[in-house]
Amino acid sequence: MFLSTTTNKVDRKGRVSVPAAFRTVLARQSFQGIVALPSFKHPAVQCGGIDWMEKLGAGVDAYDMFSDEHDTLTAALFANAQQLAFDGEGRVILPEPLIDHAGLSDKAAFVGRGPLFEIWNPEAFADYQSEAVRQAAEKGLTLRPGSPPGIDGGQA
Repeated sequence: MFLSTTTNKVDRKGRVSVPAAFRTVLARQSFQGIVALPSFKHPAVQCGGIDWMEKLGAGVDAYDMFSDEHDTLTAALFANAQQLAFDGEGRVILPEPLIDHAGLSDKAAFVGRGPLFEIWNPEAFADYQSEAVRQAAEKGLTLRPGSPPGIDGGQA
């Protein structure tokens, strides 16, 4: 699982160090790097290991091969995904379209989100996180131990 938030410097070439804790999670993967794609919902880059991408592929496979849903998801997910290999120092080079999508400049916040992580502009994430905490408190959101929402009667 990817946990916590770490802010790292982005150099002029778009190189950024992936946090050591995140690299440890990814170390057992067949591809030594990350898979990254622009978020559909936020000005952020969603990332994970190749296993995460394989799980997304399995989810897409639930749709009929030539259905509109299958076509839409494969075009949105896989066409925009980038495999970014680690260099010898644990860095990746972020392509310009991903930098632009997330509004990154000289710093990037790596945000653990459980099975995946996101890369945000640090100020944008701080605003988003403050609002998320406010909404969670306002709505009284909680989780029941052991039961994800909608399974075996568990509710958020």
